[in-house]
Amino acid sequence: MPIISMFYGIIIRLYLLDNRQHHLPHIHARYGDFEATVGIQDGEILSGDLPRKQLRLVQAWIELRRDELIADWELAVNGETPYKINPL
Repeated sequence: MPIISMFYGIIIRLYLLDNRQHHLPHIHARYGDFEATVGIQDGEILSGDLPRKQLRLVQAWIELRRDELIADWELAVNGETPYKINPL
């Protein structure tokens, strides 16, 4: 589960070969004891929970980096290591 970015105490990961559970491109965001799976296409939480402020930061980052995230998603589901993506 490579870390692809970190900002404001939020850690963003993409799991390798992780297209079976949610069947949608998504990231895993962790902030303290909170963790959520967030869709790349719409920024909505698929599972888990994040505080409202941190969720908004993740959603803004997704909006800015969507193309890079989709490219990384394709690498990750094929078992390849995704690239680091600039923080927010």
